[in-house]
Amino acid sequence: MYNPKSLKAEEFISHEEILETLEYGEKNKHNAELIDSIIAKAKLRKGLSHREGAVLLDCDIPEKNEEIYKLAEQIKKDFYGNRIVMFAPLYLSNYCINGCVYCPYHAKNKHICRKKLTQEEIEKEVIALQDMGHKRLAIEAGEDPVNNPIEYILESIKTIYSIKHKNGAIRRVNVNIAATTVENYRKLKEAGIGTYILFQETYNKESYERLHPTGPKHNYAYHTEAMDRAMEGGIDDVGIGALFGLELYRYEFAGLLMHAEHLEAVHGVGPHTISVPRIRRADDINPDTFNNGIDDDTFAKLVACLRICVPYTGMIVSTRESRKCRERVLHLGISQISGASKTSVGGYAEPEPEEDNSAQFDVSDNRTLDEVVNWLMRLGYIPSFCTACYREGRTGDRFMSLCKAGQIQNCCHPNALMTLKEYLEDYASEDTKRIGEELIARELKTIPNEIVRKKATEYIDNIIHGKRDFRF
Repeated sequence: MYNPKSLKAEEFISHEEILETLEYGEKNKHNAELIDSIIAKAKLRKGLSHREGAVLLDCDIPEKNEEIYKLAEQIKKDFYGNRIVMFAPLYLSNYCINGCVYCPYHAKNKHICRKKLTQEEIEKEVIALQDMGHKRLAIEAGEDPVNNPIEYILESIKTIYSIKHKNGAIRRVNVNIAATTVENYRKLKEAGIGTYILFQETYNKESYERLHPTGPKHNYAYHTEAMDRAMEGGIDDVGIGALFGLELYRYEFAGLLMHAEHLEAVHGVGPHTISVPRIRRADDINPDTFNNGIDDDTFAKLVACLRICVPYTGMIVSTRESRKCRERVLHLGISQISGASKTSVGGYAEPEPEEDNSAQFDVSDNRTLDEVVNWLMRLGYIPSFCTACYREGRTGDRFMSLCKAGQIQNCCHPNALMTLKEYLEDYASEDTKRIGEELIARELKTIPNEIVRKKATEYIDNIIHGKRDFRF
């Protein structure tokens, strides 16, 4: 029985409901009258149900699809403006006791180089990331209670926050580690994390159990119910995602929307972020083994429909995707991207020797952070290193209420400009600085509130004279 308010995984992610949803989408993909009514509802910026979303995803009427793409782009602008938040992953350890068949960290892989960063090595990695200009990290680690206990994660977070190098500082640490207990989520909250991120990989229970044959991750219910435990543990912001290519993309799309509906129904707060990774080649993993891969056109449609259905959520695309693909989906709803990412354990401070490959997957976009920042600004976006909402307590329902009301831009836009100014002063190449100064001058004029505009201009002048970390 489908019940979004249930705390049982198989009730708020109902297999039967998803199958009926897929049938409904297929049945109505040519139903122009229904599609028009769904698009009209979407224009209210309140989101859509998983069934309504399925109809838009399946729609194959060209002119209606153009409407969907245009609406997705407009909704993204309405909620997030032209800001793109920047982050980088930091892999702490690839020791893992799970048997996930799509990940090279699986326990049976005996030839991958196993690594675990010491606190001294973490310090070197963080300084290297700060020297690029990063302010926000997502830490990653395999599931291994001996090598990667919660105490190690907590100590690593403390180390990361403690490092101040020149004008560098990591102001927000997001955490992507295995499903854990309410008690451990409380500890992560007390450590001052930003968003807790956990990908479902696949919402299809039968596929999930086949893809996770051994290890604690085999437990579908425990994994799927993790976000409820995280919120019970006091974590306001959670990020969900599916690994596209493992199961039918339409199934995962419905599952993601049902998970978002569940979090909203039970906790009053939907997901802070939704990630849309696609499976990539890695050490002993061949993506061609999985026959559910999606092409770039389908991927773009998927992003657009997610943006329309969950208009308030941040949407993330990583360096798994190519420059060309990332540029396309930026227009359709993506609001966060990684830059200059390393998916190996370490590798920022010193390049990893080829024979010591510890990467989780191959990166498709290998540009430097400065090149990514330059590219974004040439496309008309504001690369944002802002972490103000997290540090000002605008998290969870407080962030969502402002976001849904369209008010978050009143502080996010000037904050983005100020953190971009910091980047330009401290880290940018001459060409990037020139483009950035022109962009900031233009964007300051668009701040509608005169008091905010004057204050932002004053703060930016202070940044030129050496002061840092202003925020609204």
